[in-house]
Amino acid sequence: MIAGQAVTALSIVLILVGVFFHFASAIGILRMPDFYTRCHAAGVMDTLGALLILGGIVLYIGWQLVVVKIVLIFVFLSIVNPTVCHALQRAALRSGLKPWPERRGGAE
Repeated sequence: MIAGQAVTALSIVLILVGVFFHFASAIGILRMPDFYTRCHAAGVMDTLGALLILGGIVLYIGWQLVVVKIVLIFVFLSIVNPTVCHALQRAALRSGLKPWPERRGGAE
């Protein structure tokens, strides 16, 4: 009985930490000065937040067939999200969008 409560508590903690990372990502998107830092905030924090939430769901559900599907989503997100973020940043750089310190006249 105690082990079940510990697993439930751990899954709730993982889900809450994942929600915190998603919230921090939203704040980072609003607060960062340019496209590149916003994309970095979204790419890193959303990936980590989603993986923590999915891990919490897997712990809470227990071993079922749906866990295999969640693990596949886990693998897909951990590969695709950083790749898409990198592709967006590379396309923006090639199209001529300068990073933030260069637009203001150099690093200070």
